[in-house]
Amino acid sequence: MTRREAREQAFVLLFEKSFNPQTQIDDLIELAKEFSVYEEDEYTTAVVHKACENMQAIDEHISSHARGWKINRIPKVSLAVIRLALTEILYLDDIPSGVSINEAVELAKKYASPEDASFVNGLLGTVVRTQ
Repeated sequence: MTRREAREQAFVLLFEKSFNPQTQIDDLIELAKEFSVYEEDEYTTAVVHKACENMQAIDEHISSHARGWKINRIPKVSLAVIRLALTEILYLDDIPSGVSINEAVELAKKYASPEDASFVNGLLGTVVRTQ
């Protein structure tokens, strides 16, 4: 599995988690395996666990940089993409921020709208510039 495919798989799991916040991520992974929509991957598992462990801090970054937006008003697709990218940017040192932002924009283009992709790009760029 390529890193891009693993990242997309992680996005799907984080998107699902946004609808089931009380469900443990391992339970969502197991459910995805049962329905054959999850391929075992070390990166995917690591990044979704890291995102869930740090969700509060990640959401604080989003809230403080999303001017004029409350986190509960951000579309769930965009929110999952942003959470994934911020997990990489803030907690995974081996991935350049530019790569995380570019991949997030591509996911937003694929699963959301061009406006969402611009929002994702702007928010992530602001976070990186203010670090």
